[in-house]
Amino acid sequence: MISKQPTGERLLLEELPDRWRGLREAGPVRYDATQGVWQVLDHQSVATVLADPATYSSDLSALTPTQPDFETFRQGNFVGMDPPAHRRLRALVSQAFTPRVVQGLGPRIEAVCARLLDAVADRDRFDLVEALAYPLPIIVIAELLGIPAGEHRLFQEWAGVLFGGDQLGEAPDMADLERALEAIAPTVREMNGYMLEHIRARRADPGDDLTSRLIAAEVDGVRLRDEEMVGFVALLLVAGHITTTALLGNAVVAFDRHPGTHAALRADPARIPAAVEEVLRWLPPFPELGRRVTRPVVLGGHELPADTLLMAHLGAANRDPARFAAPDVFDVTRSPNPHLTFGHGIHFCFGAPLARLEARIALRMLHERFRMLAIPSYEDIAYQNPAVIVGVRQLPVEVGRP
Repeated sequence: MISKQPTGERLLLEELPDRWRGLREAGPVRYDATQGVWQVLDHQSVATVLADPATYSSDLSALTPTQPDFETFRQGNFVGMDPPAHRRLRALVSQAFTPRVVQGLGPRIEAVCARLLDAVADRDRFDLVEALAYPLPIIVIAELLGIPAGEHRLFQEWAGVLFGGDQLGEAPDMADLERALEAIAPTVREMNGYMLEHIRARRADPGDDLTSRLIAAEVDGVRLRDEEMVGFVALLLVAGHITTTALLGNAVVAFDRHPGTHAALRADPARIPAAVEEVLRWLPPFPELGRRVTRPVVLGGHELPADTLLMAHLGAANRDPARFAAPDVFDVTRSPNPHLTFGHGIHFCFGAPLARLEARIALRMLHERFRMLAIPSYEDIAYQNPAVIVGVRQLPVEVGRP
């Protein structure tokens, strides 16, 4: 099956890296007057920023719009925290969400994948996002947290609102962000209330799930407050699942755009982990990370004043020719592959091991089930708003079975 695309048109997922490369051509650090932010674009400078939380703070509350319904979420969202608060919260959460817990999910991920693929066993065409990429990580994380299966659909609805970006253009300013926060506040309020009720129910009747382990976690006599758990549980459930959804969709698009990739991975599944890392480098789901400059600093030859908003551009850094050989070549055998998609330093993505495991298992099982997997028409792909997340909303595929 040959994928069809209108002559002369390019995919959004191919245009974005071109834009990122164009940004870097102006130098490693540049000021974006339209958005009023500094952009850091080369691999070394981005890594420097992410590794220095004292100079480049993750707490952006002083620079970005606030909204009351987000305050509960912020209490446990250590992505937006600096030490020592970040260290305390991450240490507590790490007691419950261990590497052993993640690795132990392998058989369950396989079982969920099998069930989802069985549901389309009689179809030659289906939407990969709807059939697999969305429900897989939602089901896995919800089960991990001890949330009833019948309520999993809630989280997909919440994520659709939070990450849809329907209120934003591709270059939003602070006024756009403020309007977006107001628009999604009712969803955040509903999510917070649900999570708080679930946590209190587990506190009264603990089970063998991550929520119960979070309640029991203790470091130096300190435990997580309910409000802190709300932020972390919501972060894991919503941000955690959308990353895997984007990664799986991006992988299938990237493989389809590079003929022979599916066949090579089907013939040698041991190459799938390296292929996943190349997809992460090629199309990071969240290509920018915001930081607040805490003191005057010189970076990339520019003087940045205190309380400046800075965006560490992972997408551009992942294409830095000073760090990657042939950075504009999609190479599923690339090794080493020091991409920064999951961050760097103390804020390295907490859910990265789970996202990697889900993607590896899902791609392996897709190749086992289907001798052919192709995108019949690129005109039918629907994209996420790249100002929020790089990925697809809809991805119709055509399959052939052995």
